[in-house]
Amino acid sequence: MSTRKTQVTASHWGPGLAVTEGARLVRVDPHPDDPAPSPINGNIASSLNGRARVLRPAVRAGWLEAVMAGRGGDPSSGRRGRDAFVELAWDEMFDLLARELTRMRATHGNEAIFAGTYGWSSAGRVHHAQSQLKRFLNTQGGFVRSRGNYSYNAALVLMPHIVGSYRDHVVQATRWPVIAQHSKLVVMFGGMAMRNTQVSDGGVARHRMADNLRACAEAGVRFVNVSPLRDDAAESLGAEWLPPKPGTDTAVMMGLAHTLLAEGLHDAAFLARYTTGFDRVAAYLTGRADGVVKDADWASAISGVPADRIRTLAREMAAGRTMISCAAGLQRADYGEQPLWMTVTLAAMLGQIGLPGGGYTIGYGVNANIGNMGRPFRWGALGQGENPVDAFIPVAMVADMLLNPGGAYAYDGTKGVFPDIRMVWWAGGNPFHHHQDLNRLHLAFQRPETVIVNEINWTATARHADIVLPVAAPQEREDFAGGQSDNALVPMPRLAAPPGEARVEFEIYAELARRLGNPEAFTKGHDTRSLVRQIWAETRAAAEAWGGSLPEWGDFIQGDIVELPDPAPMQVFLAEFRADPEGHPLPTPSGRIELYSERIAGFELAECPGHASYLPPRDVVAQTGPLYLLSGQPATRLHSQFDNGAYSVGRKIAGREPVLIHPEDAEPRGIADGDVVELSNARGRCLAGARVTDTIRPGCVFLWTGAWYDPEYGAPQNRDRHGNPNVLTHDLRTSPLSQGPAAHSAMVEIARFDGDPPPVQAHEPPPFKPR
Repeated sequence: MSTRKTQVTASHWGPGLAVTEGARLVRVDPHPDDPAPSPINGNIASSLNGRARVLRPAVRAGWLEAVMAGRGGDPSSGRRGRDAFVELAWDEMFDLLARELTRMRATHGNEAIFAGTYGWSSAGRVHHAQSQLKRFLNTQGGFVRSRGNYSYNAALVLMPHIVGSYRDHVVQATRWPVIAQHSKLVVMFGGMAMRNTQVSDGGVARHRMADNLRACAEAGVRFVNVSPLRDDAAESLGAEWLPPKPGTDTAVMMGLAHTLLAEGLHDAAFLARYTTGFDRVAAYLTGRADGVVKDADWASAISGVPADRIRTLAREMAAGRTMISCAAGLQRADYGEQPLWMTVTLAAMLGQIGLPGGGYTIGYGVNANIGNMGRPFRWGALGQGENPVDAFIPVAMVADMLLNPGGAYAYDGTKGVFPDIRMVWWAGGNPFHHHQDLNRLHLAFQRPETVIVNEINWTATARHADIVLPVAAPQEREDFAGGQSDNALVPMPRLAAPPGEARVEFEIYAELARRLGNPEAFTKGHDTRSLVRQIWAETRAAAEAWGGSLPEWGDFIQGDIVELPDPAPMQVFLAEFRADPEGHPLPTPSGRIELYSERIAGFELAECPGHASYLPPRDVVAQTGPLYLLSGQPATRLHSQFDNGAYSVGRKIAGREPVLIHPEDAEPRGIADGDVVELSNARGRCLAGARVTDTIRPGCVFLWTGAWYDPEYGAPQNRDRHGNPNVLTHDLRTSPLSQGPAAHSAMVEIARFDGDPPPVQAHEPPPFKPR
């Protein structure tokens, strides 16, 4: 008798129809109601059933030897990342965890514990890995946390000074149907890559972006793609391609702004009523402030974009309703605050902020929902409790913290001190994917006494742990999905049993809390079944308060997507502020858009002055290689999740991540399409598979992010065999204002790899030793 079953499921990259046979997940098919379903679902079953799965609790052999010898941890052996592991029974693991956490708190205090919870761990509202770990540690005295995120940290810190909360603004972004109706031109700095719109934090029920962009093109909206990568604009847009040198977008914007000012095309009335500080900006653009005129010729010499096209584009932007889009990725570069600030400045000079189809948005295309949909009310979520520890670090300073305890750093006008971290506990993320300069991070991870990692697969982060806890995947537990900016709730029934001895994280923490003597503080009297139902009940109550209704849990979990009305289908960003700036002032010191910020100027930061400024990228000056390295979200997975899945693996070249290279750069290096190549600079080197294409600007290469880090220890610079670009990126930050990651400013050389390349080991489990 067949036991095949089909059920709705959810992930960060959209809904699907999961096909199971008995207790095994076979595949996840597209959901029929999704107009553009993501093929990333093709990774799930093959990854969860793959060789890399963590099946049993495991301890690194060198750490276990140190503990058994009474040394209390193993901070100095240098073996993390390359050591063998010893598998334990859960009872023994719980005893070991309880002893180690008790020892750490008694010896060093909770200020020595860092919960490195970062990542898109699960679309579920209940079994969210970050929330689960924070909830547990908050009941055990707290932990040092990180602040911000790698995606748009500069915006999180900068934008409140000049306009307001960036998190609020992405929710308030002008909707694409408004742009289709009112805009004449959309200028996209950094493009608007469709591969990014497959995903959304918390999930997405329908992928609307492709249809909305197509509607804009059909309505006659013109698009200009200012990006080194032509494919950063959907083919349906027929966008004009203006490829600048990486890191020069701010200069191009200034050339446009100077043209507006010199030709009297700027909106002086808007600037006078809605902004403050334009006189300082004008002095900078005209060169009165520093002797350098920031005109189109100056911008062209820096960026490579023709000066005449900069001038004509400025005139076109002023002649009709124009939306300026700034990709979130531009801020992940040296002085990444500046393109954000200059985007606002340029839009203010046009005077269209708050008008339908005009103004600016930072982050269009960063996920599936910005400008497409909104959440009608707040879904229920797992409570984390209060953290008794006040200490934090900016998110991209993990290696600095571990390598420099007691060192000082600046952040948003304040001074901080790095804590002396002795224990790291990581859940729901992969720093050996998203952090910069992985060779430096590898060294930093040698310092703590104990590293604990909750993982589904044997990623590089798990291999750098001392204690690895095998956890259930989202498809192996009961939950529900609701995107942070979506209008739908999606059931996530338990599709398969966790393999081996993997457990649901809530159950792991509940048992550990029991052994530590305070289980109720964590569980609040719940088991996993009652907890999910409680949070669904809270979501139903919120729906009723909003004026809607949701089904009972039993009907919902066995059913289909529940879609709710769009709360603001014709939303216009900052429309209320434009209509009444006195009645709806911005949350800035002046209540207006701060083109010059006295507050930021008062911080006296050379890397972030009081107004938008052009500062040359540091790595270009350092000349660590002749080619600009670009990297970004791949089309085949979300960051590094399920990199060992069939869809991701099937699109690699010779088992390695593809790198795009222009024929003009490939030919003199003897590189042909499909060759294995080596990228290198002073920081590291990696192998990749060459894809020769004219869709990238000459002088640039593009290597997708997310290939599991696979160092060949003993090879030159511990060469990565798999194609992870973060072995090449520097570990400097945007500026002392936000301390955001600046990894997109990197230079490399590339060469054909002759001979037999070493086999990729990233998707294999580590070696194991018997007790």
